[in-house]
Amino acid sequence: MQFREYTAEWKAGQRDLAESSLRTLESLLEHHTLPTLGSRRMSTFDHKVVDGFIRTMERNGAGLATQSNAFDKVKSVLLDAYRLGIYTENPVLGVKPPQYDPERAVIPSPAQLRDIRTAGDDRFLLIADLMSGCGMRNGEAFAVNLNNPVAGDVYRITEQVNQTTKTYGRLKHRKPTDYRDVPLPARVRETIEWYADKHGTADGYLLRHPMDPTRPFLAYYLQNQWQRIKRAGEVDVPDGMVIYSLRHFFASNCLTNGIPITDVAEWMGHKSLDITFKIYRHLMPGSIGKAAKILDVGLAA
Repeated sequence: MQFREYTAEWKAGQRDLAESSLRTLESLLEHHTLPTLGSRRMSTFDHKVVDGFIRTMERNGAGLATQSNAFDKVKSVLLDAYRLGIYTENPVLGVKPPQYDPERAVIPSPAQLRDIRTAGDDRFLLIADLMSGCGMRNGEAFAVNLNNPVAGDVYRITEQVNQTTKTYGRLKHRKPTDYRDVPLPARVRETIEWYADKHGTADGYLLRHPMDPTRPFLAYYLQNQWQRIKRAGEVDVPDGMVIYSLRHFFASNCLTNGIPITDVAEWMGHKSLDITFKIYRHLMPGSIGKAAKILDVGLAA
């Protein structure tokens, strides 16, 4: 069996993928993986073949993020074949994966956030509070629902607005019935209640399409407002800051106040703890210095 044939069967089994994730997978296969590996027989794969695939992507000028994602997909396919007994040895064992290192996040200060959150309309303030206070992704904030607080200080994120389909859908990296509970600070709860009292809801949803309340809120309304805020120059917006930096503020606020990074990773819905470490490790305050003081106590006892 060729890699192309095996991958088609493997992809058919990825029923838990959201539509946007499936499109990303198909794009990686079409443009990077199958042109190089599609006709190769499954029985001929080993670590040298996989390493050669990575070098081909490098020669073709693929970015590190693309290289990393494409390698992950090839690895998943080959590990699936390995578990089925096609290989006696793991064909990706010993392969050095592409080293993708996300750029350091640009995070507003508390003072900057205070001004930014009130620089737009009521919808912008609500989204800003949900992202900076609860760690929601943009699409998750768009799907905020008055029925989702499950306690005075807990919000249950159950869905997001999928920007590909423009409909409500499953959470990123989650099955359709999955959810995650996140902290609900008092200020964010008050913003939710204030917005609902002022603007009302539709089936519990606070944000809807401005021109058609039967449809979900869409990202470009937020993006257009963000661009206007930056152009106006009336508030201090850090260089390089994007809307997603509001979510970065949540992580920063957690980690600089000593909340374990494992909890932060869970609340933010990261697929693995490695992602959280790569992006936010530098925000963990004084880890080495604190360790030195603790160790010194034991040494001096």
